[in-house]
Amino acid sequence: MALFQVPGWSMPAAPVSTVPQTTSKKRKRPAAQDVDKVQSAEVNLDKLMQKLGGVRDHQNKDKQGPKRKKRKHPQGLDTNEDTPPRKGKGKILSSLGGLNASDEHSTKEGLRPPKKTRQKQKKPDAKKPSSSEQQPRNASPAVDDVSGLTSLQKGMKESLDGARFRWINELLYKSDSSEAMRMMKEDPAVFNDYHSGFRHQVQSWPSNPVSHYISQLSSYPQNAVIADLGCGDAALARGLSSKKLKVLSFDLVSDGAYIVAADICSSVPLPGSEPSSSQKSEGEAQVVDVVVCALSLMGTNWPRCIREAWRILKPGGELKIAEVASRFSDVDEFVSLISSTGFKMKAKDDHNSHFTLFEFKKVPRTAKTNKEWLEVMSKGDILKPCEYKRR
Repeated sequence: MALFQVPGWSMPAAPVSTVPQTTSKKRKRPAAQDVDKVQSAEVNLDKLMQKLGGVRDHQNKDKQGPKRKKRKHPQGLDTNEDTPPRKGKGKILSSLGGLNASDEHSTKEGLRPPKKTRQKQKKPDAKKPSSSEQQPRNASPAVDDVSGLTSLQKGMKESLDGARFRWINELLYKSDSSEAMRMMKEDPAVFNDYHSGFRHQVQSWPSNPVSHYISQLSSYPQNAVIADLGCGDAALARGLSSKKLKVLSFDLVSDGAYIVAADICSSVPLPGSEPSSSQKSEGEAQVVDVVVCALSLMGTNWPRCIREAWRILKPGGELKIAEVASRFSDVDEFVSLISSTGFKMKAKDDHNSHFTLFEFKKVPRTAKTNKEWLEVMSKGDILKPCEYKRR
């Protein structure tokens, strides 16, 4: 009787499991067909390696070439080109077989042939810029060929120049001409800075009075003498030079060519005189036909410039004045002051929004006392100084 056998009970021969069996992680052994494929691949690989080895041996034999006789080196060294070269001299000895006649001659004389490098020679690169042409990584922006400054630096310089011009301009309007003369002599750069800023300002004007006078005076006779009082950079004389007109230019600083240094509100270095008696007269010895004051009535003593203009003008001579329109508080009062020094107004042009143009003619007058001249000179505030808004 079997173990655990109970009478009346019966069990199947093999119990059936209801739980699905999990797959094993062990690799299955390759089938017989797979083993045959691997073995055939190994055999083919061995045959391929044997073929490659035979080809390599054949190539090596071709490279070695036929055996050569053993020869002695000129320095007493035995060399055999069929044997592998010694360590450290392989490149030199292996290169002997490729020398030409001249190389062999140099070898016999004891010179070592040049080494042959297996590396390919590098092709020359494209033309590299010189050190002067190479630009540093942190190079500044391109500069202006003429000023040597960048556009930003140029703008900043223009702002500084404009501020300096306005500062000098106000000084010239609010001080006496003698004070302006002293300032220019102490620092001649002030004169250049002022006129440099003036030229820059002219570019924004709708019209330039100097250009107007160049056009107008071009039709005058060639023997006419013109005195430009407060000429600036002598633009009038330069513009009329082709017309062969005689232009005498005066300002606080001379340029050594066109401009004569003079304080036009004190004394103009030209001949002429005033009446010496109570009888009306136009003076003597004058040589000037036209006097031009284009934006030059500056300084608190500017009426003295009008007096000097009358003195140097010939009888019936012309006085042309161009001034900034905003300087006039009363145009009639200005005309009255000019007339009191010995002039008569011929024309006035106030159509321009920026400037007012006047035409005067010299007329006879009587001599004035010092008291009368002091009264005339005290009316310089008829013209307001040019002032600029603070920025």
